[in-house]
Amino acid sequence: MATGPIVTLTMNPALDKSSNVSRIVPDNKLRCETPNFEAGGGGINVAKAIHRLGGNPIAIFTVGGPTGQRLHKLVKSEGVETMVIETKQWTRENFHVLETSTGFQYRFGMPGTEMMPTEVRAILETMEELDPKPSYIIASGSLPPGVPSDFYGQIAKIAHNQGARFIADTSGDALRYATEAGVYLLKPNIIELSELVGVDKLEMDEVDDAARALIIRGQCEIVIVSMGAMGAMLVTEDQVEHIPAPPVQPKSTVGAGDSMLAGIVWTLSQGKSYREAVRMGVACGTAATMNSGSELFRMQDVNRLLDWLNRYGKRYSAS
Repeated sequence: MATGPIVTLTMNPALDKSSNVSRIVPDNKLRCETPNFEAGGGGINVAKAIHRLGGNPIAIFTVGGPTGQRLHKLVKSEGVETMVIETKQWTRENFHVLETSTGFQYRFGMPGTEMMPTEVRAILETMEELDPKPSYIIASGSLPPGVPSDFYGQIAKIAHNQGARFIADTSGDALRYATEAGVYLLKPNIIELSELVGVDKLEMDEVDDAARALIIRGQCEIVIVSMGAMGAMLVTEDQVEHIPAPPVQPKSTVGAGDSMLAGIVWTLSQGKSYREAVRMGVACGTAATMNSGSELFRMQDVNRLLDWLNRYGKRYSAS
């Protein structure tokens, strides 16, 4: 069982605003319901989810302007311990709209604001000076303008120096630089996995070999391929297992990947097996899709779905 804290890092957080409207019609004034505000961003979502599971993570993220202050208050209101780095530019806002007449969800993601070199350096120094030393560092989400593409690679080296297991959940060049520096666990989707191994497309029967290639190269120890409604594939040096997703009626996919990662890391930190960790991750991720907007999972849903996986999941698995 891990002894140091689980630390999450969010470089591009967002104040998520969500609302419902009966129908989206061009040029008309649309009467929305009272908006709901949530603290968003990959690492923040992971920290909130780990706390919901019973953990005590530390969420490190940037805040700027009134939107940043509101976001910070929202994170603290959930009981999550925080460390924030002030930025000159305001924290961005995202907007999600559910069209109730169709069930369609529209997600408007705003670009991150540019960070100054001094602000980037302040984050690196914060990570270098963590005390007590973390057991896991999870860097999740995109990098905003002004942050070098190899930033997560630099975080990987800091994590290695601290003896922490580093997990990068991002995409593009940021993910490539992180894996080149070496990470403990990767959670790519199939498209991201194909990019990492340098091919245009992967067929389902090629996924496990592609994931194992990253392990053989020494770029990671574990690959958990996220496959949406199909669940996930666990790949280690000597293990391959498909964990199916329990059948549910999804309402929103916002936060599902972050919930999945939280379930995986929290379970691993409790000394459980990879299989148990991925089952918990799939249960958390699937449970998150059962809620509208950017709301994360409910524990009663997680427990019910985990019971389904433990009872019936093996029937749908391919080892």
